[in-house]
Parts: sequence; structure tokens; C-alpha cells
Amino acid sequence: MAKAYWVSRINIKDPETYRFYTEAAPSILRKYGGTILARGEKAEQMEGEKHHRHVIAEFESMDAAMTCYNSPEYRVARDFRRGIADVETVIVEGLD
Repeated sequence: MAKAYWVSRINIKDPETYRFYTEAAPSILRKYGGTILARGEKAEQMEGEKHHRHVIAEFESMDAAMTCYNSPEYRVARDFRRGIADVETVIVEGLD
């Protein structure tokens, strides 16, 4: 079974409040089997629009990644984040 990767690109509007999201989200991902592979602001923008922050997380499968994203816990975190950050997230299946 192919792994899945959750890739988020974030522009933060309110860094002080966003900090609370960054403290809560990793434990939710771990609860659903996610491992954060990259998380931070240091990146070289090669093409496209520049973002403040990037996150890449690995899951055992698309189902696991989707279950996490749609979980009640992560829904609360997403709702909290609304208005304090603009986020683009894609979940992509890895190669087998």
C-alpha cells in the first residue's frame, strides 16, 4: 500500500494566535499515524506564490491521511485557524 503525504502551504496573518494552532496540530496528526517530515519557514521559493510556512506530513495511506483531516479534532483546529492564516493543503498518494 502506498503512503500518503499531506502538504500544506500557509500564509500567517496573526502569528501570535497561530502559535496555538502549531502547538495543537502535531499531536492530532500523530494520533492518526501522521509523522511530520518538514515544518517551518525556511524554504527557497523556486516557482509560484511564496508562503510563510510549509508542512509535509507522511501517513501510512490515503485513508489514514483523509481520516485525520476529516477528524473531529482536526476540524476544531481548522476552524480555530480560520481567519488567522490562509492555508492550501493537498493530500497526495506516494509511489508504491
